[in-house]
Amino acid sequence: MKQNIIHFFLITTLNSSLLWFISNTSSSSSSAHALLLGNESDHLALLKFKDSISKDPFGVLDSWNTTNHFCKWQGITCNNSPKQQRVIELRLPGYYLHGSLSPQLSNLSFLRHIDLENNSFYGDIPQELGLLSHLQVLYLDNNSLTGEIPINLTSCSELTNFDFSWNNLIGNIPIGIGSLSKLKEFFIERNNLSGRIPPSIGNLTSLTSLVLISNDLEGNIPQQLCALQNLTYLLLDSNEFSSTLPSCLYNISSLSVLSVSNNNISGSLPANIFHNLPNLQFFQIGTNNFSGKIPLSVTNASLLQVLDLDRNHFVGQVPSLGKLTKLRFLSVSENNLGGFPTKDLKFLKPLANCSNLYVLGISVNNFGGQLPNYIGCRFDGNIPATFGQFQKMEVLELSGNKFSGEMPAFIGNLSKLFLLDLSDNMFEGSIPSSIGNCQNLQHLNFSKNNLSRTIPSEIFSISSLTILLDLSQNSFSGNLSDEVGKLQNLNFLKVSENNLVGNIPASIAECLSLEFLYLQGNSFSGAIPSSLVSLKGLRKLDISRNHLSGSIPEGLQNLSLEYLNISFNMLDGKVPTGGVFKNVSEFAMIGNNKLCGGVSELHLPPCPSEAKKPKRHHNFKLVVVIVCVCAFFFFLSLLLTICWMRKRSKKMSSDDSPTIDQLAKVSYQSLHNGTNGFSEENLIGSGSFGSVYKGTLELEESGVAVAIKVLKLQTKGAEKSFVAECNALKSVRHRNLVKILTCCSGTDYKGQEFKALVFEFMTNGSLESWLHPSTEIANQTAARSLNLEQRFNIINDVASAFHYLHYECDRAIIHRDLKPSNILLDDLMVAHVGDFGLARLLEKNIGDSSMQTTSTGLKGTFGYAPPEYGMGYQVSIEGDMYSFGILILEMLTGKRPTDEIFMDGHNLHKYVEVSISSNIFKIVDPCILSMGEQLQPGVENCLISLFKVGLACSMESPNERMTMVDLMRQLNRIKSCFPYTQLMEADQNIHKLV
Repeated sequence: MKQNIIHFFLITTLNSSLLWFISNTSSSSSSAHALLLGNESDHLALLKFKDSISKDPFGVLDSWNTTNHFCKWQGITCNNSPKQQRVIELRLPGYYLHGSLSPQLSNLSFLRHIDLENNSFYGDIPQELGLLSHLQVLYLDNNSLTGEIPINLTSCSELTNFDFSWNNLIGNIPIGIGSLSKLKEFFIERNNLSGRIPPSIGNLTSLTSLVLISNDLEGNIPQQLCALQNLTYLLLDSNEFSSTLPSCLYNISSLSVLSVSNNNISGSLPANIFHNLPNLQFFQIGTNNFSGKIPLSVTNASLLQVLDLDRNHFVGQVPSLGKLTKLRFLSVSENNLGGFPTKDLKFLKPLANCSNLYVLGISVNNFGGQLPNYIGCRFDGNIPATFGQFQKMEVLELSGNKFSGEMPAFIGNLSKLFLLDLSDNMFEGSIPSSIGNCQNLQHLNFSKNNLSRTIPSEIFSISSLTILLDLSQNSFSGNLSDEVGKLQNLNFLKVSENNLVGNIPASIAECLSLEFLYLQGNSFSGAIPSSLVSLKGLRKLDISRNHLSGSIPEGLQNLSLEYLNISFNMLDGKVPTGGVFKNVSEFAMIGNNKLCGGVSELHLPPCPSEAKKPKRHHNFKLVVVIVCVCAFFFFLSLLLTICWMRKRSKKMSSDDSPTIDQLAKVSYQSLHNGTNGFSEENLIGSGSFGSVYKGTLELEESGVAVAIKVLKLQTKGAEKSFVAECNALKSVRHRNLVKILTCCSGTDYKGQEFKALVFEFMTNGSLESWLHPSTEIANQTAARSLNLEQRFNIINDVASAFHYLHYECDRAIIHRDLKPSNILLDDLMVAHVGDFGLARLLEKNIGDSSMQTTSTGLKGTFGYAPPEYGMGYQVSIEGDMYSFGILILEMLTGKRPTDEIFMDGHNLHKYVEVSISSNIFKIVDPCILSMGEQLQPGVENCLISLFKVGLACSMESPNERMTMVDLMRQLNRIKSCFPYTQLMEADQNIHKLV
């Protein structure tokens, strides 16, 4: 019995345990099933997102496959819950993804963070994103999105950060935006939004940043904004806002940036505004209708960096700003300030304490008198040290006032100026020769003054002039110097309405970047230089009201001229009928009574030569016979000459003959003397095809420092290298290419063949010596290193050079050997690409050259040459882009592509690619970080963007590499990351200065 009871108990216990196990197993299975469903919905939503991407140049979605769990896919972060792993973050910024936004993203129901900025997404923003109830961060800026802001997004009650800037969105800001009570940052810069700012935005009491720049918003700025007492950044520039600013805005003490430029806002500034805004750093109200006086409280705004009051109606005097030691940008241009001759410029003296000042604009006011010397920081005499320094000044805009007297010589002390505008004043006398010290000038305007005498040659030595040189409406006399041809990168030249005489210098054709040329209203004589036809980019040419004679160069019709004025000269002969000459609205020629021909709309008489055409027809047969006979003997003699040359030379084909006729030649003796017998002390480098010496040559009646490349003719390929370099450089001119000055082809003192090329000497040596200095150099120059901005400028310079070589030459030039040792730096740290010993000229229509094979030999340097060259593919533009990409990565990491760490299939490209998504500072050249760059705001984004450009250029497949057009666009975008550029772009009116 006892055994039966025990048996029953055991059975009962076992049955209960079994039932408990089955029940719990069933429950567990149900939970697992729910878990699988959650995981699967996230998985499918991500796959739908991937399907909506049409281009993925970096291959960031390659990891999105069945091999990896989706939580390990690139750009995906899941929560840490062991029971239910769900996607909480989608981060794929700056990968240039191209496609639409999938509505299936709304199925990622645990999603908190979406960052898809700096891509190429297009189409509407899905309304379904409003279903993401956990969403906190939504970054879709810098894409190509269209349509309206989805109203449903106002349901995302957890949203804290919202950025839709730089898209093409339309419509209104949703009225329900005020329901997003946790919102801290609201950015919709540079879209096409219209309507008014909804008053409900005043409910966003947590808001710290409100940025609505460059839209079409209108109406009053709502009073409700005053409730945003945590606001730090308020930027409403470039809209259509009107009426006055709510006075209570001036009491939001947390504001550090208040910017409402380019609107229609009126009213005056409260006297205590700067007392109530103690944290203000940027105050920009330019291009509005503000009036009254500048408040004296500005004198104590000690944190102020940018003060932009231009294009308003302010009156009175500019207060003393000497206490604003952080001030970097000051513009009060185009107001009604001044009118008190003895007091107008008193503010400039204390302003000299603002040693960080980059930009000073006081143009178009009523200021008068002579400019005080202390602007130029001349410490001779008894000028107090409290005047400070303006050595950082880069923009000085004083136009449209009543400044008089001679132009001050101290201008030459402001050596960092890139914009100088003293136009529309009453300056007289000559331009001081010290202007030649301003070797960073890009924009120089002295027009509309009473300046006289000759134009100083020092102006033409400012090779940095690229944007504008305007000396018009003065009284300059004498000739326009031949040295004007030195301004090879100048875009705009205007010397009209002066008293210039003599011929128009033919050297002006060396200004290959000219688009606008104005020479009218002088006394130029002689013929129109035929060399002008080489200005392929010329758009507007005015040479009217001179004393020019002779015929019109026929080649002008081949230019893309939009406007040509040759009126009131003494020209004769036939008017061409092509190009600008066939459009009478673009071509003016009145006042030249001896012109003939042209299109019928000009109503000119026929040219005498046209009436004689039938007479020539009678001799046509005789001419044909003579031409045929001459041609026969010519080709016969040519054939005999070719045969003789082939017997004489076994190695070189006719295609490899040196083409150096256009280069002036120098004797071996001159080179020998200029290098002290090619001494070791003058040796600055040596390569496989030659050695480079520093020397001095007598050029242009003075000793000039040069670099002399002596070919090692005994080395196989050296002769061919000499030929390639001559052919590549004989006709190219660009600011960022090393200029070939002359050459030598003869024999040395031993009677042996000698060949050498002579180049400009670059004071700061090669980029290689800066990135990887030898131990000796490193010890001698402990502080010699490049900061991030310098490296970016070098990258930009090299890009400019290669854009010219690839797309702007008559035949594309492929360099084939881009590396740091072939990039040279002048005294201003401007980069110049050199060593064209492996260069190849391509036909105009390049085609898909990367897919054509060739057996040509050496095509570059290991590590920099693209992989397809090693497989026998033909040289191509894409090959140079690969080398450029590797160069960028080397400049940022400080590691050569041949570094010993790159073994077993690893390379510099992969090294960066695997590190870019983690801590970027781990792979950055320590020399950059040692200069404090890591502390600068936005530097990390700059670095990431530059790294991505380098990666995009150095893709393994030629077809996947970034194009030069895209590269230039990306570099322009990255440029805005740097602190000074940010400062300049903060003021929307700076474009009127530049």
